[in-house]
Amino acid sequence: MQQLKVIISGGGTGGHIFPAVAIAKALENKVSDIEILFVGAKGRMEMTKIPAEGYTIEGLWISGLQRRLSVSNLSFPFKLISSMYKASQIIKKFKPDIAIGTGGYASGPLLYMAAKNNIPTLVQEQNSYPGITNKILSKVIDKVCVAYNNMERFFPTQKIIFTGNPIRQDVLQFAIKKQSAIDHFNIDKNKKTVLVIGGSLGARTINQQIDKNIDFFTANNLNLIWQTGISYKDKGASRVKEKKQKGINAYAFIKEMDLAFAAADIIISRAGAIAVSELSYIGKPCILVPSPNVAEDHQTKNAQAVVNKSAALLVKDNEADSKLVNCLKALCENESLQEKLAKNIKQLAVSDAAEKIADEALKLSKK
Repeated sequence: MQQLKVIISGGGTGGHIFPAVAIAKALENKVSDIEILFVGAKGRMEMTKIPAEGYTIEGLWISGLQRRLSVSNLSFPFKLISSMYKASQIIKKFKPDIAIGTGGYASGPLLYMAAKNNIPTLVQEQNSYPGITNKILSKVIDKVCVAYNNMERFFPTQKIIFTGNPIRQDVLQFAIKKQSAIDHFNIDKNKKTVLVIGGSLGARTINQQIDKNIDFFTANNLNLIWQTGISYKDKGASRVKEKKQKGINAYAFIKEMDLAFAAADIIISRAGAIAVSELSYIGKPCILVPSPNVAEDHQTKNAQAVVNKSAALLVKDNEADSKLVNCLKALCENESLQEKLAKNIKQLAVSDAAEKIADEALKLSKK
């Protein structure tokens, strides 16, 4: 069998990059002779994250179209034309057997040009409410791998395959790491642990409420593992230093999310698609606080899809000031609710999504 050549395009956020890398690794596990090339957007996080995973990446000059009137929108048509041309050149030079998109600015031009060049194409849509790029692409690509039901509203029915969202390999093995997690975060093993995930940049609303109510954790005999994100790094660190209490910890970024999940008894998180998929696999009681600053408000829709199955609690971002800590308090005091949420969210888990997507890609590649 001759070498399989695959282009994968996705980036802008970890929610697009993690699935792209997971799919690449699943393909490498299935095919011995394979070459994978990534395509991203210049200046975005994939341009450093992907090479750190050991893959080659090419960059396109592309960015999103702002929803409000903006000077940057004036350059968008030129960026789009430039990216279409560059994508076409990359495709001609690399000669892929298949092109895979996981969302982000660069995946639009790349997947569109691949489809126009009769290369088999597959898109992985993470959210319950897709962005405009994937809606447009669905008209020309071959398959759409989805993580939520009822996606026929957005994509042609015959192209949809339910696969779930890929989960990071280390997270898949979280369950055996409880003691390592206790040691790593230096927490009191006799107390329950609340994990707060504010995203890599920082969720202002969540951070402000944890900061303001830090005494709640000490008063209620709780450990706190608090990922503040970059924007709240200094405030979070100084607040924790003030408390000088074992088990009350703040981190700008938690690289060892498998250990954080292993340590946690209750989780407060944003509701990005990959976060929700990982939380479903983890199977612990969650309070979701969707970010209001995302396209089409898709985090609220992701969260609502879980809440509708009685599998998580939802606190709106604009109500967090009055409701988040009260919701956490009520959950901490209600063991039966904790058990119900954990049981129900676990039923939504899909652990082999990357393998399923890789299989669909190989079917399309005709090799």
